[in-house]
Amino acid sequence: MDGEFKNLLQVWILTTTCLTYCYYIPSKIPSGTSRLLSLLPIFYLLTILPLKLHTIHLCVFTAFLLVWLTNFKLLLFAFDQGPLSPPPSKLSHFISIACLPIKLKTNNTNPSRKKMQKPLQKSFPIFSRSTLLAIKVVLFVVLLHAYKYKQYLHQKLIIIICMLYIYLLLETVLAVCSALAQAILGLELEPQFNEPYLSTSLQDFWGRRWNLMVTSILHSTVYDPVRRISTRLIDDKWAALPAVLATFAVSGVMHDIIYCYLTRAPPTWEMTSFFVLHGTCLTMELAAKRELTDGRWRLHPAVSCLLLLVFLLMSSLWLFSPPLLRGGVNEKMMREVLTFANLIKNEGIALMKILHEKTIFVFSI
Repeated sequence: MDGEFKNLLQVWILTTTCLTYCYYIPSKIPSGTSRLLSLLPIFYLLTILPLKLHTIHLCVFTAFLLVWLTNFKLLLFAFDQGPLSPPPSKLSHFISIACLPIKLKTNNTNPSRKKMQKPLQKSFPIFSRSTLLAIKVVLFVVLLHAYKYKQYLHQKLIIIICMLYIYLLLETVLAVCSALAQAILGLELEPQFNEPYLSTSLQDFWGRRWNLMVTSILHSTVYDPVRRISTRLIDDKWAALPAVLATFAVSGVMHDIIYCYLTRAPPTWEMTSFFVLHGTCLTMELAAKRELTDGRWRLHPAVSCLLLLVFLLMSSLWLFSPPLLRGGVNEKMMREVLTFANLIKNEGIALMKILHEKTIFVFSI
């Protein structure tokens, strides 16, 4: 484990060096092909750096941050777009925005988005953020405890536990990154998740609630360019549909690529199929909404939420989870977190013993 943390330190030192170069050199080059060419070595380095890591958690999150988010942000930066353009006045801000899963808060609001969320708020109890956090922490502990008895659990229940764990871990890690960026750099940031389990449609889930940082990046790098091309070829009313399909296809490919960092094997494209399926269903949903504009066929939010959760579960069991089961990736993932949890527990007990002994010593004087 010490060697892994040493590799992690090396990876992020090299990443910081690469982004420092981007801040001082390519930013001075005119945007377009010239700047893109100056960034090509950085794309290559950021793509191979996660290969130095071998534990699932460190490798996956590093690949997610560098191979996906940072490379996509730098791609936008090459054409004077995205969150890095114009470059922030401080190098630390540039590096943080480039490699962390954060999005600066803007003053622009979308009234239609708020309008679509109103029925949801009426249908579900609203808890404070601290209460929701406490519930998720308890659920996280329960999941870890339940996994210890996996030999008594059905295989599909084990898969569900793993997927819930991935969601809770992802939301927690992204929230921690956001909190650190806010505290250290003083940046005002958008939330990465918006209670995705309360979604009432695929559009609501993928567009407004799930991993909003990735949604924003994909919107700029894939959706917008494809839609601009589509408007030249088909009616503007339907131009968004191929853009949605392309966005989900790219997202699926990136998920498969990140999975390759774990297995060091060629992709099976099951995750790409999962996202293409969801993209196809979302385009059908959007088309139906455009045709049924009178609202007569609108389901109650609680019903649509339940149907969506069933669809997410069934499609995940079919296409998303098999790669995690193949080769025992889920076993290794849960073993890592249980080992880490036991380490924290043992260190905590040792610390409590030391404090107890010191307390007794102080009162005995």
